[in-house]
Amino acid sequence: CRSQDSAPSIKNRAAAMSMSKVSRTAAALGLTGLVAPASAFSVAGPAAVTDRVTAAALRGAGQTAPAAADVAPAASAWPLAAAATALGAVAAATSARSRRAPAKLVGAAKVVAPAPRHGKSLRVAQIVVCAGAPLPEGRKLRVAIIGGGPAGASCAIELAKAGIETYMIERKLDNCKPCGGAIPLCMIEEFDLPMSIIDRKVRKMTMISPTNKEVQIGETLKEDEFIGMVRREVMDGFLRDRAVESGCKVINGLFMTMIAPKTKDEAYVLTYNDFGDSADGSARQGVKKTLEVDVVIGADGANSRVAKEIEAGDYEYAIAFQERMRIPEDKMEYYKERAEMYVGEDVSPDFYAWVFPKCDHVAVGTGTVVDKKGIQKYQQGIRDRAANRIAGGEILRVEAHPIPEHPRPWRVKDRATLIGDAAGYVTKCSGEGIYFAAKSGRMCAESIVTRSENGTRQIDDRDLFDYINKFDAKYGATYFVLDALQKLFYTSDAARESFVDLCELRYVQEVTFDSYLYKTVQGNNPLGDVALLGKTLSSLAKNNLSKPAPMRTLV
Repeated sequence: CRSQDSAPSIKNRAAAMSMSKVSRTAAALGLTGLVAPASAFSVAGPAAVTDRVTAAALRGAGQTAPAAADVAPAASAWPLAAAATALGAVAAATSARSRRAPAKLVGAAKVVAPAPRHGKSLRVAQIVVCAGAPLPEGRKLRVAIIGGGPAGASCAIELAKAGIETYMIERKLDNCKPCGGAIPLCMIEEFDLPMSIIDRKVRKMTMISPTNKEVQIGETLKEDEFIGMVRREVMDGFLRDRAVESGCKVINGLFMTMIAPKTKDEAYVLTYNDFGDSADGSARQGVKKTLEVDVVIGADGANSRVAKEIEAGDYEYAIAFQERMRIPEDKMEYYKERAEMYVGEDVSPDFYAWVFPKCDHVAVGTGTVVDKKGIQKYQQGIRDRAANRIAGGEILRVEAHPIPEHPRPWRVKDRATLIGDAAGYVTKCSGEGIYFAAKSGRMCAESIVTRSENGTRQIDDRDLFDYINKFDAKYGATYFVLDALQKLFYTSDAARESFVDLCELRYVQEVTFDSYLYKTVQGNNPLGDVALLGKTLSSLAKNNLSKPAPMRTLV
């Protein structure tokens, strides 16, 4: 057995104080009655999307979360853009990170220590966790990761480095997942990513309102600060190669099903189709094989088969579309260090549209939860709004994908767990998912390595809940903030005009960039918070009570 220091009641009081502050701020902004599910939505999508592409994206994703699945999750803000007013309006009013408390997500059943006896300090209260049985001599813990994106690959790297027998099953080794591809500066250092996989360094963000009012943000960035723009096929491939170098066995295969263990010592039996060395997806029919492992980690995206196998529950989802478009060189120069975010009923009823720069082209896309069947209409909307800036563009690729809107009701069962999109770790309002996918994968692996004593002992559900609890505690408040902000600013064009108005404030830009780039909730300036609240209320009143400004023409 091993023990860990814990002071649960102190943590609970801190959590209550922190969430109370968030609640008071939300109430002040008129956000009463909001639920706090860790929703999400990542960027990606097409424009002249065919019905076939649309159907493919929707296939298998038509699920609605039960009412009981509402939770208060975890995450952070997307690039400067969506997060702009996001972390500005409410996050700034929450405590700085030193006072931030965990927001518990559904399925995060925390292990609580027994109450200490009289006269004993809470600081010496202990949680006693018994390690699983030692594995046979010469055998290490066997872990199968289903999915090879940022979550799966990051998890595999840490497990394999610790000497754990690690398998990663991925069907699309050359997959170009529809994704805006924005990553925070801290991720480059934290995950030791080479600059060679960064297509563009975005230092400017243009926020564009429903009437085409433009607000330029990014002036608060230091010379060495930027948002990295990547292509998923490049970054994912790099992380998978690193996993192989660490000792992970990557299988080009399609996971089909699994038989769960009936006892604590029995193994999982996974069935998959092995496509061998056909990494380009040319193989149409694989060889049916089985694999025995001790632990299964689902990193297989929004339509996770692992989640279905462990009955993790359904959730609401967004549909994202994106066109990759090569535009004339002079127009590409404009997007050299710039990304654009458009809001308005014409481009999305509950999210935003975007033009993001890639290596030699731009990604033009949008997304929605409430009107998935109308996605082609909204894609045409962003093409029309950005028409002068992408004129003469050649469509290279059309992409569509479902994106989770909040964490699964349950994320652990019978030595199986979920990470990344499979778990639902994408933020609302901003739609960020890459960093949290990679982070959840790493945190999951670290818990397994520690609690299995470097793969020498069996683990159980309590060991997997260790990762869940830590992730929820670290990022829960941010998910709550972004969910509240989406409900406030993405509901009408008047509110969206206010969203863009607030982005003019230097304080909002500072809080937004710092929070996004370094994944710490910023904003602990009382005067700035009060001024921001006043600006928010006055802007909302003005835009809701006055006639909209004339539509501007973008050049």
